[in-house]
Amino acid sequence: MSFNAGDTVQLKSGGEIMTIEEIDDDSATCIWFDNKKVERHTFLLITLKIVE
Repeated sequence: MSFNAGDTVQLKSGGEIMTIEEIDDDSATCIWFDNKKVERHTFLLITLKIVE
């Protein structure tokens, strides 16, 4: 599966819907809102799935 910056994703195990901010070799930095606070974390690409 190919990911791009701006894609909407979710962890395969569930959780918040996130937006990919930046992609490195095997990981993606994602952002999402927790109430009104912006959260940011880097996840391995193999743990993510595209959300349509």
